[in-house]
Amino acid sequence: MKEQAVARVYAKSLLELGDDKKVAIADELTKLTEVINKSNDLENVLFLELFTLEEKKTVFNEVAKKLSLSPITTETVKYLIDEKRIGILPLIFKEVIVMDDERKGFMKGTIEGTDTQIDPAFKAKIEGFLKKKFGREPHLDYVQSANISAGYKVTIEDLQLDASLDNQLEQFKQSILSE
Repeated sequence: MKEQAVARVYAKSLLELGDDKKVAIADELTKLTEVINKSNDLENVLFLELFTLEEKKTVFNEVAKKLSLSPITTETVKYLIDEKRIGILPLIFKEVIVMDDERKGFMKGTIEGTDTQIDPAFKAKIEGFLKKKFGREPHLDYVQSANISAGYKVTIEDLQLDASLDNQLEQFKQSILSE
C-alpha cells in the first residue's frame, strides 16, 4: 500500500512536469514499458540486483536515446535507479495511465462473462449506464472467465458491478445464514 501511494506521488509529479514542458509522459512511459516487456534481458538488467547502478544507468541511457525519451522521463528513471526504487516503475506507469485517462475523461475497465464474446448492444447499454453515472467515457474490454457460471461482472478502477449468478447465490446464502 505504501508503494502505491509513493507511485501515485511520482505519477502526479511526472504528469505536472510533462504538462509544464509539453511532454506526453504517458506516451513515453508506454513506449518504455512496451520495450521492457518485450526484452527479458532489459527487464533483468533494470530490476534485478545482480547489476550495478552504473550498469543499469548505462543500459537505460542507450534505451532512452533509441526511444527519444524526454529529459524528464530519462532523469526520473535514472533517479529511480540511483535511489534503488526502480522496482516501483510499473506502479508509477499504471498510476500515470490512470491519471492521464481520468484527465482525458476516460475510464478503462473489463466486463467478464462466460461467452466467448459479448453482445455489442449489451456492451453499449453498460457503457451508456456508466457514462450517465460518472460523466466519463468508459472503454470496456470483454474477457471470457471460467470463474463465472452465468451473468457478468464489470470492473472499472475500484468499482465492481457483479451481476453474476455466483454473486447472487452467495448473497442469497448470506441472507439465509444471517437470519
